[in-house]
Amino acid sequence: MQPDLSEIKTQYARLRARLAQAGWISQGYAQDRGPGAGGPCYQWTRKAKAKTVSVALSKAQYEALQQAIENWRELQEILRRMQALSRQVIFETLPNPPRRKRLGKRVLGLN
Repeated sequence: MQPDLSEIKTQYARLRARLAQAGWISQGYAQDRGPGAGGPCYQWTRKAKAKTVSVALSKAQYEALQQAIENWRELQEILRRMQALSRQVIFETLPNPPRRKRLGKRVLGLN
């Protein structure tokens, strides 16, 4: 059974509210490389123009970046779910051109 339009709008509004609560965000990976020469070694790695870039971090920067990266991943998941809901509404409520076969969930990215 398909959820009704009001239920989809409620889900979408909840996701949009979660987006508004996001803190700092960052892509990449923050790593604790363990003790190195002269103390602990923290590192942030990311891709820039198809190249891997690494930056040394303080412990405070490492902890902040770890949270920012976690926030980024959560936002990506929220956006993925918002896209699926948007497509569901668009394809179920607006007129379609004539089709030989019904569009499946996989084609629409709804699964």
